[in-house]
Amino acid sequence: MSKTWLVTGTSTGFGRSLARFLANQKNVNLVATARNTDKLSYLDQYDHGQILKAKLDVTNKDEIKQVVKAAVDKFGGIDVLDNNAGLGYISSFEEADDKDAKYMFDVNVWGLVHMTQAVLPVMRKQHSGTVVNMSSLAGIHGAPALSFYNATKYAVEGLMDSFNKEVQGTGIKVMLVEPSGFRTDWGGRSSKKKPSKVNFYSNVNENMRGIEQTAGHEAGNPDTAAQIVYNQVTYHFADLPLHLPIGKSCVENAIKHYSDLADHYKKMTYLAISADNQAPLKK
Repeated sequence: MSKTWLVTGTSTGFGRSLARFLANQKNVNLVATARNTDKLSYLDQYDHGQILKAKLDVTNKDEIKQVVKAAVDKFGGIDVLDNNAGLGYISSFEEADDKDAKYMFDVNVWGLVHMTQAVLPVMRKQHSGTVVNMSSLAGIHGAPALSFYNATKYAVEGLMDSFNKEVQGTGIKVMLVEPSGFRTDWGGRSSKKKPSKVNFYSNVNENMRGIEQTAGHEAGNPDTAAQIVYNQVTYHFADLPLHLPIGKSCVENAIKHYSDLADHYKKMTYLAISADNQAPLKK
C-alpha cells in the first residue's frame, strides 16, 4: 500500500533532496510544496500520477488548509508530514532586526506548528502518521551570530518534545531531524545576514564569515540525509527516534554539550535541593 508524504519547502535544500528521493520510490505518493511551483519542474520526469505539486507559503493558513485538503482528495490521506520549510537569520543579538527575526519565527516555528495542526485531524482519523520536523544542531546549543536562529530551533525542539508525549500510544510518531553542516545553501542564499557594526561583537562577524566561506563545502550530503530520513520512517517506525542527529559534527557536539550540562547540574545538586528546605540558607 502506498504511503503519502507531504513535504514543505521542496524547491531547494533538504526538501528538494527528499522530494527527489521519494519520487523515485515505489509505493510512495508525494505532495511536494513550494511558494513557487515553477521551481518543482525537476519532479516532472518522475511523475506517473503519484506526485502532486502544490503552492504553499507556510505562513499562510489558508494555503495550508488548501494543500492538506488537496492531498487527502487526491491520495486519501497523509501518512508522513515533513516540516522542512525554513530559513536563517544571522546577526548579533543586540543589533537584530525585529521584522526579520519575527518573519523567521513565522516560518521556522509557526509555519511548522500550523502545518502540523492542519494535518493532525487526518492522522487522528487514520490512527497513524509520522510528523518529521527539521531541527538542527542549532537546536542543541548556541553560537555567536545565531541567537535568533537558535531560538527558533530550540522552540521546535521544545514543542515536539511535549507533543511527542501527547501522542504516545496513539499511532502517531514524531521525529526531530538535527543536521549539522550540510550542502543545502543554508549558509548562502537561504540565510539573511546582518554584519555587526559594533567592535565589541567581533566573534559575531567572525562566525558569520566562517558560515559564508564554508557554504557549499559543508561535510554533509543532503541526498544521503534524505535516504536516512526515509529509512527511519519506513523501516523503523516502531522505534522511531525522537532525536535523529545527522552529521558527525552534530552527534559529537550533542554528546559533549549534554555531558557538560549533566556535569553542571550534578555540581548544582546540593544548592538546588536546598531551595526545598523550610529554613533559609546561611550565608
